[in-house]
Amino acid sequence: MIEPKLLLTVFLTVFIAELGDKTQLSTMLFAADKQASKWTVFLGASAALVLTSAIGVLAGHLLSNVITPKTLHIIAGVGFLLIGAATLWKALT
Repeated sequence: MIEPKLLLTVFLTVFIAELGDKTQLSTMLFAADKQASKWTVFLGASAALVLTSAIGVLAGHLLSNVITPKTLHIIAGVGFLLIGAATLWKALT
């Protein structure tokens, strides 16, 4: 069953995370090629995002059988903090 609140939360989170990232920038570069079919670029990028999302859902489901959701949230939070710290360190040095 589709849960509207969860659907909106996931959509907004992924949408904001994808804005301006490497995926969007590479898609823009492919689309900027005057010879490239814009529909082909759109369909290729869309299929890639759907597949990576499916892998993420499957991995999350499998991990939830071994690790509690709270532990997964902690691991994800620490991972994001480490990535942010590394990015900040690189920008400052």
